Amino acid sequence: MQSPKVALRARKDEATEARLATLTLPETGGWLDGLRADALSRVRAMALPGPRDEYWKWTRPETLISPDVTPAALFKDDEPPMFDEVDRLKIVFTSGKFDAEASDDLSLEGLTIERLAEAGATDLHWARDLYGTLETNGQTPVERPLAALNTAFATDGVLIRVTGKVSKPVSLIYRRESEASEAILHHVVKVEQGGEMTLLENGPAAARFNKVLEVEVADEAAFHHVRTQARDHERRAATHIFARLGRESVFKSFTVTMNGVLTRNDCVIELTGDDAVAHVAGAALGDGDFHHDDTVFVTHDAVNCESRQVFKKVLRNGAVGVFQGKILVKEGAQKTDGYQISQSLLLDDDSQFLAKPELEIYADDVACSHGSTSGAIDETALFYLRSRGVPTDQATNLLTLAFLAEALQEIDSEELSGLILARLEGWLERRRG
Repeated sequence: MQSPKVALRARKDEATEARLATLTLPETGGWLDGLRADALSRVRAMALPGPRDEYWKWTRPETLISPDVTPAALFKDDEPPMFDEVDRLKIVFTSGKFDAEASDDLSLEGLTIERLAEAGATDLHWARDLYGTLETNGQTPVERPLAALNTAFATDGVLIRVTGKVSKPVSLIYRRESEASEAILHHVVKVEQGGEMTLLENGPAAARFNKVLEVEVADEAAFHHVRTQARDHERRAATHIFARLGRESVFKSFTVTMNGVLTRNDCVIELTGDDAVAHVAGAALGDGDFHHDDTVFVTHDAVNCESRQVFKKVLRNGAVGVFQGKILVKEGAQKTDGYQISQSLLLDDDSQFLAKPELEIYADDVACSHGSTSGAIDETALFYLRSRGVPTDQATNLLTLAFLAEALQEIDSEELSGLILARLEGWLERRRG
């Protein structure tokens, strides 16, 4: 008779093989093939996640790993896509495939951009030392098999090498045309010493979306990332960001999520150079059939580094928010400044916020803090606004935006933060009352 542990692993292996049977390992004939094969072996060694896995106990992974894609209705609205007002270089993927006609010319001073599907066929390439490397490092101490699955089976993506200060953002736009589409995309960004760029992301991509972004930020370089996950409500997505920071480097990532029946965003950051700065933040608004999970792991492995995790979730009508965040300070990482806050605003009694904040510290000269709160609208503040003639629904929206403000402040660009604030206001207005 099998032990429960052996039986559980057998079920996970069976589910893994059923999923792998629906995928074909792409072959390019170049440096990428060996990395894909290695990632596939790691997927089988780990097995895809199950509901009893520690970091999946609050987010059921079945629809993210099943052989069949759960259909998602196409979104129809006259609202213009996010970032349309921004001067940017546009790179469009439609249902997981590069859309050359909708994209701009892939050239911009201070960087080079190549498609993964084409560059992977060469014998030598700068991305060879990065593709899957940060993802592999991010598997310890917590396994992230969906990311390894992506490294093995990603059909396309972009490889961006930044050599200077880029004058305008690079914008990755994801579109979809089918109710049962699936997209697996893998992007690699290398910011050379002294370089700086901003990366924007928006769009639903597919009914089921698996995406990995690996970012190496060299000494004295900076990387800014702003992402929106909105519009299509029935979509399901599992995204991963893996970042490694050098000396005096800066990494900042902000995500706003409005709608989405299931979204899991993992972010794994390593600070390996002294005086590095890493900020990761998010704002989520959920109504009804909405499950949103932010899982963050920041490792301090250098002196005098700063990290911030700021996550705010507004939930109503049974929506569920999850936050799992950890700060690991390794031995010798003195003068660490680590800050983590996760908060939820529950607009009714049916919604739920589940949080697991963690600190693990092996240095003695640090300033680290974490906190997590969950509550309703401040009745005193609401009464104050109503007493001055502000209608209840409008007052609730004002207090909700004030609650989200700390997360929005993590965006350095006033133009981008203003655009996102306008969309948040629109989302609340459409649900007033």
